[in-house]
Amino acid sequence: MTRLARRRAAMVLLVSSALVAVAAGNPTRRSAEPPTYEVYAIRYATIPAFRLSGLIAGADTSRRLDIAMMVWLLKGSDGRKVLVDAGFHRDDFVQRWHPNPFATPAEAVARAGVKPEEITDVIISHVHWDHLDGIDLFPKARVWIQREEFDYYLDSAGTVKNRAIDPGDAKVLAQIAREGRVMLVDGDAKEIIPGITVYTGGKHTFASQFASVHTASSTVVIASDNMYLYENLARHVPIAQTLDTASNLRAQARMVTLASDPRLIVPGHDPDVFVRFPTPGNGVARIQ
Repeated sequence: MTRLARRRAAMVLLVSSALVAVAAGNPTRRSAEPPTYEVYAIRYATIPAFRLSGLIAGADTSRRLDIAMMVWLLKGSDGRKVLVDAGFHRDDFVQRWHPNPFATPAEAVARAGVKPEEITDVIISHVHWDHLDGIDLFPKARVWIQREEFDYYLDSAGTVKNRAIDPGDAKVLAQIAREGRVMLVDGDAKEIIPGITVYTGGKHTFASQFASVHTASSTVVIASDNMYLYENLARHVPIAQTLDTASNLRAQARMVTLASDPRLIVPGHDPDVFVRFPTPGNGVARIQ
């Protein structure tokens, strides 16, 4: 075989190998691509007959709603399993609020096929009991919270500095921080995990945050309590519990620009989430 023939044969072999790699799916190339997520709202409890005036500024005090208590599960294409908020489970909260039905957030997440120890990260939107209390249910997770939120409400010993955080929850959060699992986020528009960005400005608490999440086809916004109900957005009405009404409205308007479609903005406590997104069911709604 001549030198030219050998070169041609080598080139054919190289091209053939490349085509085989593409056909089979090149794992090196896949790993370089940013992850995408499946997004699920998971209802772990219901608080019956909640006053809407506690959710929507200026609402008729006679209006009541059986509100959904939710966490949000993000299943990454890279294997990461992220929760937005951790719910509550302590008996004193259960006895005080009488949720019906009720399951612990860990039990509810299991309905989506994820064990508590498989959760890699928990993003805490704010320090209120019904979003923070369940962090001890997910023992291997890193906990993401705004640095200003953490520093405003507690110190490193878990002593409460300002109201809004439950003293027991403050102690647990401080202990997790001592274990090195608390990740403090410095400000607005931070991509804390590939494909997941957090934003501040809703002012539900001192430095509450919400998250945008990239799926395979869209961007979903998890509003948490920066937008309690779909009605807040539809009527351009701020939440009832905010430190700054104007800031809350700006945050809701910003969510519209971040989400691929307004229907992909998920409020914090609206049971209609499970009507608009009915599958797979059993208290689990895939947002897509």
